[in-house]
Amino acid sequence: MKFLILGYTPADSWDAATAETASEDARAAFAEYQRFEAELRATGEFVSAEGLGHPVMSTTVQRRGGDVVISDGPYAELKEVLASFAILDVSSLDRAKDIVARMVAVLGEPMEIRPIMGEDFVP
Repeated sequence: MKFLILGYTPADSWDAATAETASEDARAAFAEYQRFEAELRATGEFVSAEGLGHPVMSTTVQRRGGDVVISDGPYAELKEVLASFAILDVSSLDRAKDIVARMVAVLGEPMEIRPIMGEDFVP
């Protein structure tokens, strides 16, 4: 089963002016995460992961009435923003929970597990 793992970070801790410069703590956490990711690659459970750009760089596309409107920036004011995603291919939701619990322990930010509705998806 494939799962999309969504990583969130507090919006007020992500300063657009310094978004390109990671703190020492962030670099240490990321190094630990990379070791963990290597473990998941070795087991064949890791599919992919990416960090996302700063929310001020986002574009929102939505339908309003009969029109499609494209606007700069995030759609809503949020306390937390989507900061990253990963895709895992694991045997069960329980295995995904075990892996994500370890990710949260390393990175410290909340994550959400969402099933990917592919050929092997079973609700």
